[in-house]
Amino acid sequence: MSTPITLLDEILEDWYAIRKGLIKELQVIPPARFSFRATLESRSVTEVVQHILELSIMSVEELLREDTNFHRAPYSQMLHYYAPNIYRAETQEQLIELLVEQYKDASGRLKNAGTLFLLQLVTRADGSKGTRMSVLHDAIAHENYHRGQLTICTRLLGLVPAATRDAERPSLPQINSGT
Repeated sequence: MSTPITLLDEILEDWYAIRKGLIKELQVIPPARFSFRATLESRSVTEVVQHILELSIMSVEELLREDTNFHRAPYSQMLHYYAPNIYRAETQEQLIELLVEQYKDASGRLKNAGTLFLLQLVTRADGSKGTRMSVLHDAIAHENYHRGQLTICTRLLGLVPAATRDAERPSLPQINSGT
């Protein structure tokens, strides 16, 4: 990615890094293990990714409306309205492809809308007012939160998460034993 020029460019660059990291985590998990659940009550790996996608799609679609209002309908209805077929994607390959395509589409459309459009006030899901940019930031933070959950699933599966594997570890200084 190049050096960000606008606030929107900076946020989209951050989202790109988070989405890229999410995809790298999913590539560590074997496709046959996407049904894994950390507990009986929690979402499977597949369901977490589907949830990330549906919220991301809904957020971007609603943000790009002239009459943005995240309080216009119950959340579950908005998710179903904007991403009704997301649960058809079930395999690792399908989910990763959707994550890539959704980011490409969303970032392009958000850039076309422009920074000034995203600085306008809208009604958030809780009924309060905030900028479109702030809501976009919340959606990106939501994705990163679930990326953390997937990292824990990776550990529970006995695998090394991509974030750990790819981290540069500083070398420890040599300790002089004095002998």
